[in-house]
Amino acid sequence: MPLSVLTGRVLPMHRQIAGTLTGPITKWIVLVAVILIAGGLASFAGKLIDVQNNETESWLPESAESTKAFEKLEAFQDPYDVGTTVVYFRESGLTDADLAAIEEHGSEIEQLDGIKNVLTPVRAAAADIPAPFVSEDGQVAKLEFTLNYGDKLWEELPDLKPEVDDIIAIDGVDSYLAGAGGQNADAATIFSSGDANLLLITLGVVILILLATYRSPVLWLLPIISAVVGLGASMGLLYFLAKNTGLTVNGQTQFILTVLVIGAGTDYALLLVARYREELRRHENRHEAMAFALHRAAPAIFASAATVVVGLLCLLFADLNSTAGMGPANAVGVAVTFLVMVTLLPALLVICGRWVFWPFVPHFGTTEPTASGLWAKVGRGIAPRPRIVWIGTAAALFVLCFGFLRLDTSGIPSDEQYTQDQDSVTGQSILVDHGLVDASTPIQVVANAAESDAVVAAMSDIDGIAAPVVVATEGDTALIIAELTSDPYSDAAFDAVHDVRDAVSGVPGADALTTGLSAVTVDIMDASARDNKVIIPIVLGAVLLILIGLLRSVVGPVLLIGTVILSFGAALGISGLIFDFIYGAEHTDPGFPLFAFVFLVALGIDYNIFLMTRVREEAAVHGTRRGSLIALSSTGGVITSAGLVLAATFAMLGTMPLTFTLQLGTTVAIGVLLDTMIVRSVLVTALNLDLGGKIWWPSKLDQGNSVSSPPAAEPEKVPAGL
Repeated sequence: MPLSVLTGRVLPMHRQIAGTLTGPITKWIVLVAVILIAGGLASFAGKLIDVQNNETESWLPESAESTKAFEKLEAFQDPYDVGTTVVYFRESGLTDADLAAIEEHGSEIEQLDGIKNVLTPVRAAAADIPAPFVSEDGQVAKLEFTLNYGDKLWEELPDLKPEVDDIIAIDGVDSYLAGAGGQNADAATIFSSGDANLLLITLGVVILILLATYRSPVLWLLPIISAVVGLGASMGLLYFLAKNTGLTVNGQTQFILTVLVIGAGTDYALLLVARYREELRRHENRHEAMAFALHRAAPAIFASAATVVVGLLCLLFADLNSTAGMGPANAVGVAVTFLVMVTLLPALLVICGRWVFWPFVPHFGTTEPTASGLWAKVGRGIAPRPRIVWIGTAAALFVLCFGFLRLDTSGIPSDEQYTQDQDSVTGQSILVDHGLVDASTPIQVVANAAESDAVVAAMSDIDGIAAPVVVATEGDTALIIAELTSDPYSDAAFDAVHDVRDAVSGVPGADALTTGLSAVTVDIMDASARDNKVIIPIVLGAVLLILIGLLRSVVGPVLLIGTVILSFGAALGISGLIFDFIYGAEHTDPGFPLFAFVFLVALGIDYNIFLMTRVREEAAVHGTRRGSLIALSSTGGVITSAGLVLAATFAMLGTMPLTFTLQLGTTVAIGVLLDTMIVRSVLVTALNLDLGGKIWWPSKLDQGNSVSSPPAAEPEKVPAGL
């Protein structure tokens, strides 16, 4: 039944809509409709992995030199070919029996589907390949082959790796699947099983926090059910978008989607449930209580979700396809989750009734305990000297920003990419240490055939590469290859790429283009640097406009943006110290600052939105200063719980054995905790108390400026049927 009928009053349209969604009959209609729609989409969630694109080359912008080179490379090689190396190591030296076994391994590997061009030490010698396949000290040997599974590489690799591992096992010999194929195999294995594990771990942590927050054996189920429904529907919708619109979705995007949807969805649930509990004390009819709660909480939840969505959509301006794809993919997840949380969750709550809060049931006519709780005491502590408090807090956060100097955003080398030992990393390190080159990751140059000799000559004296060789000519184009003498992700390899590009670009008429794994990485780093400079200001501008529209003020939004930037800097500073002195991995991905910024600004501003929308609501009655204290005491508990949930979910990214996800999860978790515990509760509240009504300029909202602590409010008792 609509709220206007329940109350007998004519209400604004948006309040009538809130009542309609939660009426005695419509709650069942909403429940069935959401289950049918979301359930239908969720049935396709498992297929999202089938449309992931995890090929590094697909991340590049069209303007990158490597992208242009790939077009010419198609004449020489199948774009789906992936060079792979098996590394054998015996500390006491490989025996003749070991070398004979390696030859047999080559024959066995050759029989596997998707394998071609197998080269063993004997076959390489017979083919007069100059690069050695056995190290001078006799401790290391390698076997090379090419993988080709078409566009199903990442789906096949998790099954292929254990097959190859079984074949290459020799007693007393350490064997590793390395090279480009080995790197892809390790990553694909992590991604294939990691998402389910991450989801279970994340849900477990969130459930524990909800149990501690609600102290109810039942209530926690409703937010969790709603969040899981939102995640399933989001993944199903993304499957169709990736399949039919060309949206780039990779394993990294799916990991982040999981923690973002569970974290943000639970945050929205916490805010709605807290307001519903308040209204249950004021309204005897639970449907009316939910209608008022949804009417009052939904704008803040919508503004929060909209801020995250807009912030993520700003990533569309990125040059990197992987970054540009991550933005809309996660924006879809947040938007779908918002819709689920304002439809399915309210329906479940009113269907269950008050008993779901047991044993702490909010009975009609009782007093809301937040007026005398911890956050009310914090507000009273800030009120006498707000200027000293905000200046001191801002100064402390500013000092923490200097830890950022410990961060190195030049890229993560191979030996730091994982938090656990991986075969591809160990094998690559052994090759380099024993003077063998990894032929699976060479520098490749395509140039006009007539100038190929001049290109080779220009490359001949460059450090970090073996002798360049013209390996093929097709029409007017030649392919020149030079094997790297260092790890393809090392600074030495990147320097070699720059030197090669500088050298061959000076050959008249060659039109030379340089690519290869190291060159692709260099192009990704360059694009990331550009994206950092372009997108961060766009995100700030977009979020500022949302805040201005929401708060109908200029001063307040500008100050809120400033506090979030300060919090972001402090989070990066603390992270820099943790990465260096605790994790021992000070190198970060070039795109790390951008991702951390987008998530922290978009998510961090949420808590300010939750607080300031309540401040605005109370300021219209009590004035800004007293309204700020009322808002802090009323929202402090729920916002703290929401921050703990979101911080915990992002921290769970650290359970993945990837340095990038560990670093991103750590930084976002630290930033969220700073936003909830320090920025929102202390810094913003102190600014509100110091500036008073000026915070709303140019509007004339403020009707009073009392700094006295608010008394415990008597609930507005509305009996059922009135």
